[in-house]
Amino acid sequence: MTTYWITLAVAIVTSMVGQILLKSGAIGEGNFVTQLFRPQTIIGLGLYGGAALLYIVALRRIPMSVALPFTAVSYVVAVLIGHFVFGEGLGTQKLVAIGLISLGVVVLASA
Repeated sequence: MTTYWITLAVAIVTSMVGQILLKSGAIGEGNFVTQLFRPQTIIGLGLYGGAALLYIVALRRIPMSVALPFTAVSYVVAVLIGHFVFGEGLGTQKLVAIGLISLGVVVLASA
């Protein structure tokens, strides 16, 4: 069973790295087609696909009602990466949301 939890964690991390690369590919000059064919975007899309395959493997032994809410950890990480890497705002509302999401994941993990 531990292997499936590790697979879920790797799927979440892979998805987050894909997100970062997609954001990196979206920054800069050019239209959508230019953005679509940037190396960051292509690699980001590939990582997203890989994350989906890993998630499917994790679902073999982890109930979806547990696995899917665990992916909410990526929301917390996305806000923090957005702030520290891309200079996006991090106000009170976002901090409260991070706290609530984190609390929900902890409660779910203890159920």
